[in-house]
Amino acid sequence: MDPSDPDLARAAASGDRAAFAALVNRHYDRIHGLCWRLTGQRAEAEGRAQDICAALPAKLRGWKGEARFTTWLYRVIVNAAHDARRRAETRQRAARGWGDWEIARLDSIAEEKAAQDWLAQAMTRLTPELRDTVALVLGEELTQAEAAAILGLSEGTVAWRMSEVKRRLRAMAAEEARP
Repeated sequence: MDPSDPDLARAAASGDRAAFAALVNRHYDRIHGLCWRLTGQRAEAEGRAQDICAALPAKLRGWKGEARFTTWLYRVIVNAAHDARRRAETRQRAARGWGDWEIARLDSIAEEKAAQDWLAQAMTRLTPELRDTVALVLGEELTQAEAAAILGLSEGTVAWRMSEVKRRLRAMAAEEARP
């Protein structure tokens, strides 16, 4: 006489590998079939059935025998399907968020490059003296005092040149913004 599901489940819960193997052999088709009906895809159903069987020893320790074993097993399978759906939805939301972030990052890079390209083009329209000053102060990140020493000018002249550069660049930007 074959042992009953409750007997096999209790034995498997206490570590009896043969009981666990007998229980899985007896119910694997049921597990796989419900997984297939829940997923609609053979490969996913096979993976899910294997995952359920791998988790079954731990879950069996929580089985109290209050319901028929198959009723409890169906609940385990349905819960696993719900968990998998929730994880997939979370991954999709995260992927969409990542995609939005990546699009914003690429837009930011493109805007920065466009601004740098515009500035490089606008700089060619400045006088050589103003370009020299900007190249040292902004490009090389020197202080106005350091730029003045290199250019042989007073610090006040460098400050005036930087102010003039800003004024001319604003005027160029405003001119280009007009329709």
